[in-house]
Amino acid sequence: MSNRRKSSEDLDNAFPSKQTKNTSFQSAFNNLKKSEFFEDFSVAKSETYTTKTLNTINTILVSPKQKGNPLLKFITNALWEYSDIIPDYVMGKTTCALFLSIRYHQLNPDYIHERLKLLGNAYNLRVLLVQIDVADPHHALKHLTRISILADMTMILAWNAEDAGKIIETYKIYENKPPDDIMERNDIAPHQKLVNALTTVRSVNKTDATTLLTTFGILTDIIKAQPSTLALCPGFGLHKAQKLHKILHEPFLRA
Repeated sequence: MSNRRKSSEDLDNAFPSKQTKNTSFQSAFNNLKKSEFFEDFSVAKSETYTTKTLNTINTILVSPKQKGNPLLKFITNALWEYSDIIPDYVMGKTTCALFLSIRYHQLNPDYIHERLKLLGNAYNLRVLLVQIDVADPHHALKHLTRISILADMTMILAWNAEDAGKIIETYKIYENKPPDDIMERNDIAPHQKLVNALTTVRSVNKTDATTLLTTFGILTDIIKAQPSTLALCPGFGLHKAQKLHKILHEPFLRA
């Protein structure tokens, strides 16, 4: 009996339990993590992925189909790289472009239909960048205009490779910029607004409008003035004064 118990103890000493093994491994691994030989690859991988993602966001993606297209050498103010994409160019999360030359379209009229079928309804802003490289493009442009309307594409024309490259580049540069540059400016001075309003009257130019505002000061006094008084202003005759007086006293709503 004692010999059997002793044999059991010897086996336990020879083969430690699973819990003891795990504790020993964890202790050894913790010591290794504290040493100079340990490098956390999970963190490095995460940082690499983040950097790659940021680079992709700030880069124009170019389809391998566009290798050799001369427009690529004119994209100088934005980064670009080849990527496995369906359109020819991706200039943002919601913006893409298909490139087509008129000459190629005339030789392969079904090409654009096949590309649009693959593109489907992807992307919000879809540009059909057409390069004019034939003498008489009008018939082809009429056909491509109809296709663009049906496929919800925005057709933009380029007259050479440099124009085409700059168009792609500009879309990327203005991707995250507000539309202030193309919106009507509302910060015009009140004086300029009055000048613009008075010059809508035929025969009243900017000099006449400035003269009226300098003489009378405010629009109310111009409206109250009689034609004979308006005619005293430099550059105004009685005919022009009568015409201005009549327009200023017309009702806003026609009966």
